[in-house]
Amino acid sequence: MTPHEIRFFNTLGRRLEPFAPGVAGEARLYTCGPTVYNTAHVGNLRTFLFEDLLKRALFFLGYRVTHVMNLTDIDDKTIRGAQEQGVPLDDFTAPYIDAFFADIDRLGVQRADVYPRATRHVAEMITMIEALVARGFAYVADGSVWFRIAADDDYGKLSGFRLDAARQGERVASDEYEKEDVRDFVLWKGAKPGEPSWDSPWGPGRPGWHIECSAMSARYLGETFDLHCGGVDNIFPHHENEIAQSESASGKPFVRTWLHSEHLVVDGQKMSKSLGNFYTLPDLLARRAAPRALRYLLISVHYRQKL
Repeated sequence: MTPHEIRFFNTLGRRLEPFAPGVAGEARLYTCGPTVYNTAHVGNLRTFLFEDLLKRALFFLGYRVTHVMNLTDIDDKTIRGAQEQGVPLDDFTAPYIDAFFADIDRLGVQRADVYPRATRHVAEMITMIEALVARGFAYVADGSVWFRIAADDDYGKLSGFRLDAARQGERVASDEYEKEDVRDFVLWKGAKPGEPSWDSPWGPGRPGWHIECSAMSARYLGETFDLHCGGVDNIFPHHENEIAQSESASGKPFVRTWLHSEHLVVDGQKMSKSLGNFYTLPDLLARRAAPRALRYLLISVHYRQKL
């Protein structure tokens, strides 16, 4: 069967484009999965349902889809949670991983082909960071490794941020930072007392959040692949930094088409854990909401419109 043509609004370039995969009839898809420090809220689930609808549409049109979704099981939040509970990192994240799969199964989401966990792919991350250092896009300082955004002339091409507005010589160590901050970001964090760490050429430490997706997508989909999805809040800094890392390390285009879904809104504000205005799927099931009805509600509005 010859796949039918489909067009997507590509965040990279902000235009509607025909889908042109690298291999005819195939679609290699990477979607940003949950950070497993808490239960996913319904706003997160809206994004996962959009991605499920996308994958089903591609299947229906005759494409052979390879779908990879990461599980972020090491970052500032998961480490903080494990420390607060006084348990090993794997013990802390395990119930949230189980809860994630229970949620998507209840909503009828087709599972991805691979769910790589960040803690299981540190070797690939180290290899990519080594390439960035060797090519002059990263440097070692304060026991950590940083991406040098001034070396990347294309930085900002996804989000629209301009390099000439960046505050040179400053660095961002946290995994997430405010949208006004465009500065060198951390690839490898030097070890701190009480935190999980791995051996590396730069000493013990752990990967930064952004390098995780770059390394794991390359491992399972190759250095260039077709589709990358996430919520609009991932555009900057996460996806912008993914592009910078991946293209600087390989010298090749990273992703052909970027798709981003809009927020779920509660009382005029996006649903988020930080604002405390969120509901989980178990919350709604306890109120006798039907999973099928919730699925219908969340995909009934265009994915690029707020709901």
